[in-house]
Amino acid sequence: MMRLIIEFAYTGFVPVTQQNIQDLFVVADRFNVMGIIKVCSNLLDEQLAPKNCIGIWWFTDAYYYPELKHKAFLFTLNHFEEVSATSEEFLRLSAQELANIIENDKLSVKKEKTVFEAIVRWIAYAPEERRKYISRLLSKVRLALISPEYIMESVNPNEVVKASEECRPILLKTMEAMLDARTRRFSNCIFYNPLARPRLPPAILLAIGGWSDGNPINGIEAYDVRADRWVSVTDDEVVPRAYHGIAFLNGSVYRVGGFDSVEQFGTVHRFDLGTHTWQEVAPMHSSRCYVSITVMDGYIYAMGGYDGHDRLETAERYQPTTNQWTLIASMHEQRSDASCTTLRGKVYICGGFNGNECLPTAECYKPETDQWTLIASMGDRRSGIGVIAYADRVFAVGGFNGTSRLHSAEAYNPDTDSWHNVPSMLIPRSNFGIAVIDDRLFVVGGFNGFSTTQEVECYDIEADQWSDVHDMEISRSALSCCVVYGLNNLAEYAATCYCPQLSDEEDKVE
Repeated sequence: MMRLIIEFAYTGFVPVTQQNIQDLFVVADRFNVMGIIKVCSNLLDEQLAPKNCIGIWWFTDAYYYPELKHKAFLFTLNHFEEVSATSEEFLRLSAQELANIIENDKLSVKKEKTVFEAIVRWIAYAPEERRKYISRLLSKVRLALISPEYIMESVNPNEVVKASEECRPILLKTMEAMLDARTRRFSNCIFYNPLARPRLPPAILLAIGGWSDGNPINGIEAYDVRADRWVSVTDDEVVPRAYHGIAFLNGSVYRVGGFDSVEQFGTVHRFDLGTHTWQEVAPMHSSRCYVSITVMDGYIYAMGGYDGHDRLETAERYQPTTNQWTLIASMHEQRSDASCTTLRGKVYICGGFNGNECLPTAECYKPETDQWTLIASMGDRRSGIGVIAYADRVFAVGGFNGTSRLHSAEAYNPDTDSWHNVPSMLIPRSNFGIAVIDDRLFVVGGFNGFSTTQEVECYDIEADQWSDVHDMEISRSALSCCVVYGLNNLAEYAATCYCPQLSDEEDKVE
């Protein structure tokens, strides 16, 4: 170890391997060789996995390196379902460490019952020693977010829970919180109850701009999937815009093109989600409203649209690092009011309007060859369509067929170059927002044939059905949606950000 440290002093290089990394970290920590500590820390960061994240958290507790300790703890929170199910280290947590993890608002679980089942697994590892902690740990579970059936069938009858007198008042308070949440579903009071407060989501769905009450708007709403609640995060600095495109890339949201009831735009603005500020970046080569936008391999793709004179078949892509738009091959069809997505390294665009008719056609773009290829046509003509990649398929949802708004949906299988019908939406709609979050496909707002709507619904492929989601605050069509994630300040866009009593337990454990 000393030889490696001396060589590092002369060369600035150290060979770090799986075999020597911990010993090297310990010695570098003892002699305060920050260069080696940084190299070891970066490698440990890259190697974070569900089976070793707790061990790295423990290691950086003994040999204090706060940045890596924080990352290891957050990794544990973000991958809790896999960590609790597969990690041997999880079973060796102390009661206090487990409590710190499961009470954290940033703990990422799709279903709260996962937390209860993790506690049961932890206790079963050493039941005689650990059963005394059940009430303390059970109080950290958001029990009121679990179904009453699961509480009655799995929590109440659990032998460790039944044997604990201290668990009974917790379960009574749970039933009271469930009743309160059902009678006042969207009241802020549920965010103050530790048994009912939703955890922070790993990602947020943003709905931006659109058309409402006969005018373009600048309204931005954020959907918190854990709380099933929309909150307004509108920034009055942004100019109202409709029929635009939205893309999330490298921690920022880009608004591309659009229409303000007078002019079609080629301008592009970047919204910094950390500072809540807008900045204009390089404009496109063409003005494009009714534009189709998607992101792939670090580029924003903009295709088709309407420039005020013609429906466009041209396409271009934007590279943020150079702040430059570059023209790519033109599509086979002129398409405005189409929609697009990416799947398996290709861009897919479907439907739209060519100036004369609504289109059933679809095509895909391969960047390596800079070529568009026509694929099988959809079963329906669809303009004002929503297209999204979901469950390894390209979904085409809703739209306008030239006569009426559609509630039908279909999915494309790239392996067979064929479309098949999937369940229809609950209501018809065109010109709506579409996104995938929490393994579900969401459709947001739109025009139902008579008026703009604030209604939202989602499709779950496992259940193979659509279900209602809480409505937006604003009724609008011609909006655009994107999902944002990986932000240090993601909590600022969550419903729970309005509750001043949120805990931030990772600060405690550090």
